[in-house]
Amino acid sequence: MANRQHTSKHYEQQLRLLKDKLLLMSHQAEQMIADSIGALIDRRPTLAEEVIIRDDTLDHLEVEIDTLCYEILALEQPVAGDLRFIATALKIVRDIERIGDTAVNIAERAGELIQEPELKRLIALPLMAEAAQRILKDSLDAFVNEDADLAEKVIDSDRMIDDLYEQIFRELLTYMIEDTRNISRAIKLIFIAKHLERVGDHSSNIAEMVIFLVRGQDIRHATRSDRG
Repeated sequence: MANRQHTSKHYEQQLRLLKDKLLLMSHQAEQMIADSIGALIDRRPTLAEEVIIRDDTLDHLEVEIDTLCYEILALEQPVAGDLRFIATALKIVRDIERIGDTAVNIAERAGELIQEPELKRLIALPLMAEAAQRILKDSLDAFVNEDADLAEKVIDSDRMIDDLYEQIFRELLTYMIEDTRNISRAIKLIFIAKHLERVGDHSSNIAEMVIFLVRGQDIRHATRSDRG
């Protein structure tokens, strides 16, 4: 977007404002995921509560971005690359908002688990959280830099998140079978792992839209061979 020339200064400012709001929302969602997991690992209930409160700010940003996109579409009638950018923004903002909701869900389960004795030392779950945060950051970096190659790496990396979820699920299932007193805590940890898997899915969605933005290619239902 930075390399495109526009005849209207106001139009350029509107596009810049849209990108800035998306970056702000992206950063906040990324931090919410990090803090929700940090609350669980470090057993910090106040941090979990802060994540839940911050979701309101994310929701307000979603509305502001939607409104700005529709204003630009109505008043400026963008074409070509600018039109793809706005279409991408309208889709990406949904995934970012849902990542915020996912962080809230993790924080709520973390708040409950903190009140109970630890089921086990968390090893695989923090690894999964790091992987989920990494591909979320990469998907957002790909958007900021309009980097289709990085976006493709994000899509491929999502499989690793799925594999970690399966590993955690099997491990916690064993704990539940061994002792029924473990069931409640194990299920909450499985829910957290499932939420992290959803972060990977949303990151992959963002990456797909980056490829659409850069190449004008819709790969949402394409196989790897279709992507070339």
